[in-house]
Amino acid sequence: MRKFLAAIALAFGFAGLAAPSLAATQYPLTINNCGREVVFNKAPAKIVSVGQGMTEVLFSLGLADRSAGTAVWVGPVLPRYAEVNARIKRLADNDPSFESVVGQEPDLVAAEFEWHVGQQGSVGKREQFAELGINTYTAPADCVAKINADSGDGVRKELFTMDLIYREIAELAEIFDITDRGDALVAELQQREARAVASVAGAAAKNLPVVFWFSSKEINGDAFIAGKNSAPAYILKMLGAKNVVATDEEWPLVGWETIAEANPAVIVVATMDRRRYAADDPTVKLNFLAKDPVTSQLDAVRNKRFVMMDAQSMNPTIRTIDGIETLAKGINSFGLAQ
Repeated sequence: MRKFLAAIALAFGFAGLAAPSLAATQYPLTINNCGREVVFNKAPAKIVSVGQGMTEVLFSLGLADRSAGTAVWVGPVLPRYAEVNARIKRLADNDPSFESVVGQEPDLVAAEFEWHVGQQGSVGKREQFAELGINTYTAPADCVAKINADSGDGVRKELFTMDLIYREIAELAEIFDITDRGDALVAELQQREARAVASVAGAAAKNLPVVFWFSSKEINGDAFIAGKNSAPAYILKMLGAKNVVATDEEWPLVGWETIAEANPAVIVVATMDRRRYAADDPTVKLNFLAKDPVTSQLDAVRNKRFVMMDAQSMNPTIRTIDGIETLAKGINSFGLAQ
């Protein structure tokens, strides 16, 4: 009955109407999460979040006071949470150790990606946490219709949609007995998405070829480009533009000669503070595009049609809406939506 009421609430939200109020969460609560049943006897009191996207969802739900630690950061936290984030222990900028996570004595470890907490968990397997009485939750966006069989970014068999983020918000809100906050957050994100899509309704943007460049291990080597079912692919679909990549991999490595054949009209360049790979720095990316004999001839490069986008907006997170807004502004600024 609880799930039925939640579905009605989401349906009302999608229609832009006020959702009916829901009763308080009834514990014990069972959530089917990424193929695993997780039972909550009460709302968790201490959380460790692994992944910036997951952390920002928890902050957006007003749960910063429950945070015992965070890890895996790509860039600065959303500005409105800078003050609260500064007070929370950062276990690691990248992957934390299993010991550092359990050392915070959390009753919930919430992960953005299965490669951190899952069968191939670089931080730990869910069974390891369960043996210590610690519940785990993984963002549905990283497991629904997605295969994470190795240490890579995985293979997505269906197009990502914001429905998966809305599901994450609704489930976390139910776990913490704050469904009113979850409903309000989903409604806000839906309204922002609708406004961004409406801003590029011009026919000239239809099927505009666009490429999303996250990074590259070597600046002169193949690039991590958004696959056909990724969060950037969803951004493109919502704005009526076209992805130049047709693979199921989330972030396949693609040669620039292959990209040149598609001759993108716009290149979306990821910005980030992380410096794990040679091309993490956006300035390095732009210098390469301008000087390389292949990339310098691309339509996007010759016309300087670059959209600088926070890397987190290219991941399946609440910031995907920021990505829609950012690309919509870029398309409009280039005169491509007229």
